[in-house]
Amino acid sequence: MLNISNILETIKMIDEEDLDVRTITMGISLLDCADSDIDKSCEKIFNKITTKAKDLVAVGEQIEKEYGIPIINKRISVTPISLLVAVSGGDPVKYAHTLEKCAQTVGVNFIGGFSALVQKGCAAGDRELMESIPRALAETEHVCASVNIGSTKAGINMNAVELMGRMVKESAELTKDRNCIGAAKLVVFCNAPEDNPFMAGAFHGIGEPDCVIHVGVSGPGVVRAALAKAPKDLPMDEIADIVKKTAFKITRMGQMVGSIASERLGVPFGIVDLSLAPTPAVGDSVAYILEEMGLESCGAYGTTACLAMLNDAVKKGGVMASSSVGGLSGAFIPVSEDAGMIAAVRNGTLSLEKLEAMTAVCSVGLDMVVLPGDTTPEVISGIIADEAAIGMVNSKTTAVRAIPAIGKKIGDELEFGGLLGSGPVMNINQTPNNIMIHRKGKIPAPIQSLKN
Repeated sequence: MLNISNILETIKMIDEEDLDVRTITMGISLLDCADSDIDKSCEKIFNKITTKAKDLVAVGEQIEKEYGIPIINKRISVTPISLLVAVSGGDPVKYAHTLEKCAQTVGVNFIGGFSALVQKGCAAGDRELMESIPRALAETEHVCASVNIGSTKAGINMNAVELMGRMVKESAELTKDRNCIGAAKLVVFCNAPEDNPFMAGAFHGIGEPDCVIHVGVSGPGVVRAALAKAPKDLPMDEIADIVKKTAFKITRMGQMVGSIASERLGVPFGIVDLSLAPTPAVGDSVAYILEEMGLESCGAYGTTACLAMLNDAVKKGGVMASSSVGGLSGAFIPVSEDAGMIAAVRNGTLSLEKLEAMTAVCSVGLDMVVLPGDTTPEVISGIIADEAAIGMVNSKTTAVRAIPAIGKKIGDELEFGGLLGSGPVMNINQTPNNIMIHRKGKIPAPIQSLKN
């Protein structure tokens, strides 16, 4: 039962501790929009999305006003577009333009699903879509792309890894006059989830309903505030308990918002993704949570252990609050979107190698890392392969969203604005790896894939 103290606590979380619902994402299946004529397929897509999502933004705004809960983004995810390209053929960028038109018509912040799933190899439409990603992202504002190049069951498709290194670099080059934003809208996954509401990696999996509502909550500032009240000599297991209780409260809010949105939009409620998603706002930072646990700076020895505990406690608290937890759920560590991460890179305590170690225990992977502009496609492919290997062997989702800052060098900054923040260009290991990357082929699935 609600009481005055619960209500006041929630109000304080929203007003003072940056608690918000990061996104309401409507997933829409486009399988019934496939057509051998690409123009007819695009027409069907436009009609379906603008019908299903016509009230999405309005309902989100209603919930914000009625309950006083900030809902930062309203988004759409769709069936991987490579599946439609397989049927229609033609230039996949036509689909990107259609998705952009849909996003502008219904007023959402982003639309994800310009995607391909190629962990075991390319089927019809996959390679065409991957090669069109740089143009698609350069010619649109709201469209996001993702490619799944590996999984625990399938291994790593090194042909796709090599190609995506080139596509990341080309995406940055084609948008260098816009701070390389193309690469910031592109994610390369291993073990991609089909119900992720967070961009840029959201797509609507083929196992999902025709239409569904997912919610992504946030709240690093709330967790940090809770830990700030704890005594400095409190044991780590008791710190974990505080995080669990706080995650429970955050997730209950997300569950409520998702249920209300589902009812008003007349579509099923899918999942709550309880990831601690930071913003550049001071205080709304995963790095600051780790520092509240007793680290002088994120990146100090002990960082990975603290992050592992944080991620586990968030999941434990979330699953007690909702039976519909899904997506990624844990702690995000996007460099440019987290004020504490940005500061740690600037002061030299957080390196790319330390970030890679941290990705073994957090929600996703190397997210929003800014690379020197002269980084080669092969080095980018190597970064993707290493991160995919962590995901494959540990049976978890990992990803790379790397932005080569064209024309910039170590110490410069790339300013994206909004939720994407700004990123310092990181010092990375540029040792050539060309022979390994150009071998292509496949890295076989690990022994733990044989679980059946």
